[in-house]
Amino acid sequence: MWNPFNKKTVAINDSDAKVIDEAEVKTPKMGMLQAIAMKKMAKMSPQERNKMMQDAMKPENKDKMLAAIEQMKKMGMASEEQIAQAKKMLGL
Repeated sequence: MWNPFNKKTVAINDSDAKVIDEAEVKTPKMGMLQAIAMKKMAKMSPQERNKMMQDAMKPENKDKMLAAIEQMKKMGMASEEQIAQAKKMLGL
């Protein structure tokens, strides 16, 4: 998300100085709710983050995650390769 107070100057050469939005460099384009969720996760302590991931990885949530992945595939948000990688990482 664009923030006018969050600027970073990058100098490629001594004569060239380019101003780049720091948020644009660190995060990919995402919706407002995704950005809020990403910031909330970044502010969490490691213990809270681990607890949340354990809750999300419970067996009863497996069907929900697979449905969400298939929905992303139908909408074109993820390629076959990305889906296969995500399933491998999540153990689905």
